[in-house]
Amino acid sequence: MSTYIQVQMTFPTEESANRAATKIVETHLAACAQILKPIRSTYIWKGNREINEEVLVLAKTKSILFDRLVEAVRDGHPYECPQIVALPILAGNEDYLDWIEEQIISVNEPSQ
Repeated sequence: MSTYIQVQMTFPTEESANRAATKIVETHLAACAQILKPIRSTYIWKGNREINEEVLVLAKTKSILFDRLVEAVRDGHPYECPQIVALPILAGNEDYLDWIEEQIISVNEPSQ
């Protein structure tokens, strides 16, 4: 499993995205949260095709913090079933990865 991950989350408004981004950065669950808007999402929800503008948040963190980040984001998230998915960061600028490490909660990783 990759140590570093990028978490992708969608929100219905810029305000709700900003709240979540601020929360996860200020609590050191993520080193950085980038907000992209607008995006257009097309999906089936409860049997109906939906096309909506949303706001995408990309957060950089470590895989060991994913569950805590999900819990923090779900608390107060306006969606019943929010998109919160993680993708591995397979490689990166070593200085940037070191910076991520410095910004997030220090957690002892389990031995593998």
